[in-house]
Amino acid sequence: MFRRFFLLLAGVALAACTNPNDLDDAPVYLGDFHLGHNVVVAPNLTKGPASREASEEEWIASLTEAVNARFSRYDGTRLYHLGISVEGYVLAVPGIPLVASPKSALIVNVTVWDDAVQQKLNDKPETVTVVESISGNTILGSGVTQSKEVQMENLSRNAAKLIQNWLVRQNDAEGWFETDGVPANDKPAWEKQQDPAATSEADEAEDTAEQDDTANAATQAQDTSRAPQVAAPAG
Repeated sequence: MFRRFFLLLAGVALAACTNPNDLDDAPVYLGDFHLGHNVVVAPNLTKGPASREASEEEWIASLTEAVNARFSRYDGTRLYHLGISVEGYVLAVPGIPLVASPKSALIVNVTVWDDAVQQKLNDKPETVTVVESISGNTILGSGVTQSKEVQMENLSRNAAKLIQNWLVRQNDAEGWFETDGVPANDKPAWEKQQDPAATSEADEAEDTAEQDDTANAATQAQDTSRAPQVAAPAG
């Protein structure tokens, strides 16, 4: 774990960070996904070198909030549970010379559980490595400009976005969250833009209309059978 942290921090300048500031936008397509349980644990939590201290409870609370904020926006009709294990972190400390100023980082393992079939979608946990977003507030090192709480919030939000990116890739390639199991990449664009919940409501409305039409037809037939028969005039 420590070796991985050193490699991570050494290559942070080349790392491609993601932008998590899109929560006010419409969520990217994720099929029939609806977040069930959001379970965050930290039994193997390891603090990296030159890091502030953060407890298991603090990481669990921070990551749980970030995952809820990102994935509770999905209103599909099938439940999927996320199991997330916080493995290690670095929260950059203040007072380090600029030439050695570290960046904050986080490592988590992620497992997805399909509630309908009661099984994991990935047998091996997906490891997500997160580094702080580069901005005017972090270019000198977030330990100098940010509190521990802000560092944790930023890392947790980045982690949630990277988890979303991974789920989208899996759905595009494997159809993880498609009711018919067909990968999203194999579907026309218009179908991927459909809201599963809205589609379900439309289907229900159509079924109700058909039932009403059938009932009306039956009533009319019954009324006709009860109508008095008029004898034809004698020729």
